[in-house]
Amino acid sequence: MNATSTLALIGGGPAALFMLKQVYDKKLQFKKIIIFERNDRFGVGMPYGKFGSKEEHVANVSANELPKLFESFSEYIKRKPDQGFQNFVKGGNINEYEVIPRLLLGNYLEEQFKIYSSELIKQGIELQLLLNTEVKDIKYSDNIFNIITDNDTFKSDYTVICIGHLWKKTFEDKIENWYDSPYPPSKFTGKNNYPVAIRGASLTAVDAIKTISRNNGIYKEDENGNLEYIVSHESPNFKIHLYSLSGFLPALRFHTEDEAFDTNWTMNNEEINDYKNKNNGFVDLDYVFKKNFIERVKEKDYKFYDRIKDLSIEQFVDEMLKIRNELDSFTLLKAEFTEAEKSIERHQSIVWKEILSAFSYAVNYPAKHFPAEDMLRLKGKLMPLISIIIASLPQSSYHEIMALYNANILEVSSVGKDSDVVPNENYGAIYNIKDDNGSRKIKYDMFVDAIGQKPMNYGDFPFESVKNEQLISRGFLYFKNNDIAEEEIQNGNQNVKQDSTGKYYLLVTGLNIGDNFEKKDIYAVSNKKFYNMSVPFIGGLNPDYSGMDFCDTASERIVNSILDDFNDAATAV
Repeated sequence: MNATSTLALIGGGPAALFMLKQVYDKKLQFKKIIIFERNDRFGVGMPYGKFGSKEEHVANVSANELPKLFESFSEYIKRKPDQGFQNFVKGGNINEYEVIPRLLLGNYLEEQFKIYSSELIKQGIELQLLLNTEVKDIKYSDNIFNIITDNDTFKSDYTVICIGHLWKKTFEDKIENWYDSPYPPSKFTGKNNYPVAIRGASLTAVDAIKTISRNNGIYKEDENGNLEYIVSHESPNFKIHLYSLSGFLPALRFHTEDEAFDTNWTMNNEEINDYKNKNNGFVDLDYVFKKNFIERVKEKDYKFYDRIKDLSIEQFVDEMLKIRNELDSFTLLKAEFTEAEKSIERHQSIVWKEILSAFSYAVNYPAKHFPAEDMLRLKGKLMPLISIIIASLPQSSYHEIMALYNANILEVSSVGKDSDVVPNENYGAIYNIKDDNGSRKIKYDMFVDAIGQKPMNYGDFPFESVKNEQLISRGFLYFKNNDIAEEEIQNGNQNVKQDSTGKYYLLVTGLNIGDNFEKKDIYAVSNKKFYNMSVPFIGGLNPDYSGMDFCDTASERIVNSILDDFNDAATAV
């Protein structure tokens, strides 16, 4: 152990919380931990506080699905039952299978942060917790990080970037009624007596729908107990038009088993290296898909396995999307609701969906070793299906969406990849739609971009000295097959490049990271003192991130890597 080292966490949300958990669990004896949080609460992050939620927003996880923390969510509620969420906490008790109000979940995470902080202090670790403190730059010299804020400079031996969601602004604040994200939802105020255009149909779009619809009407149950939406007399022309590439709404939540994200069946580093040594230095997507999806389906649902066992990845996706392409979005949503309700009532999983969701989590670790053509297949073909399945739309959100649909307020349209949105002079937007019906322009008095977290690239990284000192580099993957690379170039893919040896490679979004989220410099050399678990900056090589499950697994890998570095240093001495 090295009890003289300092750890700095840049960002104090859920990622920092799980870093504290892993430091505590692994008994990693730092001398000091410094945590920088630019907002006013620790452990909460954007989604679970005022910057990402209002009372109407719910998480897409229930208490039984949360990663283990110092105390369970149920234990926390028994200790602090009265927090103003009477519809969820009833008589001091909760349904562990019911999705949690996001603001309440934020309170829980904040409390766990405080507990871990206290426990680490008891272990003799000094904690310096800095709220309302934004890091302006990070400089690295003589194996020491100098972390610069407006008022001071702090030194650390190890630094982990724990920044959460970042919402870049293009025209927001410049063009009235143009919003580059739905966050914070408090910015939506007043009535909208006109159609509102929303780009995207994922859970991010649902967040926008929840708030904007409440500004323009009310939800109430009719005499049969069905939810209905009544538009305000001040907003008779209010509508919501959703636009997405697929035209699909997110799939419904269903009952899942506790072991859905069990890391024991993912490829570990030893397996990855062994496979690479036997297969020309790459891990093949087809192998991972068979191992982590097909074979697990075989174990749990042989009938479904028999249906898909001989299908390629492309054929499998086409088969699963066939019914979605045949039905309109709301008819499909109704059918999936019935299926999901049966799953929850019977405590029976929808096996293929559960395993596909778990596969998307497991694929992160071998994905850094895919050939470029397999990453293109994963992101171009498989991830669009996965993103629909793992969205996990809560049942309460389903009822609101259907109430809006039944009131003729909400419609969903599929648009082509060439469609775009531009400002309408100084107010609202013009949607340039290109689809199977041709091209047309529609003016909207209000536009919300809700396609979710956009990937950040090398140039977006906020710490200039890190870039100037070439401590980070852009993510990339080599091609296995030169013919595929050349075909990509002919098709206009400008991210395909050729190095000095003639090998083709694909530039991916985000930064280059190693198996344990360590940053790689301009020479692709890993730095075991500098780690990046910031979701917006790792999506190119880490294609899926499942919220708190991701934070838990990533922080465990980082802490284990730091432990190895401690041990290497001790051995060297």
